Amino acid sequence: RLALRRPYTFVVLALLIFIAGPLALLRTPTDIFPNIDIPVVSIVWSYNGFSAEDMAKRITSNYERALTSDVDDIEHIESQSLNGVSVVKIFFHPGADINRAIAEAASNAASILRILPPGTLPPNIITYNASTVPILQLGLSSDTLAEQQLYDLG
Repeated sequence: RLALRRPYTFVVLALLIFIAGPLALLRTPTDIFPNIDIPVVSIVWSYNGFSAEDMAKRITSNYERALTSDVDDIEHIESQSLNGVSVVKIFFHPGADINRAIAEAASNAASILRILPPGTLPPNIITYNASTVPILQLGLSSDTLAEQQLYDLG
């Protein structure tokens, strides 16, 4: 009933939608690879000869305890202990300064290294960057083409 009583209102509204829609679509920025900051740092500890349980008790738990008291902006921590290797992933709050977070995690690792079992190697610190993650993997094989020709095709 309202549309029958005020047809011009709905005609103007429809025209606005038909004009503003394509304009908004054209002005919306798009990017194939948008800039994504993932505030995650992985610390990889290694100690040859330790079982997964020993890694968890003697290295992982000590480092996690030190992280929670000394490093700022931590959202949560995930860890995995394997035979001779421990991986601690530190997830920071969005917008955290990742360079400062890496520096804090590295200094924390250096300070805790003194109380870890003798022979513990300094950890590897790995940061994640969305631009380094592959978006496609392509596998090619051929009975007739050489490896260089397959590479050129790929």
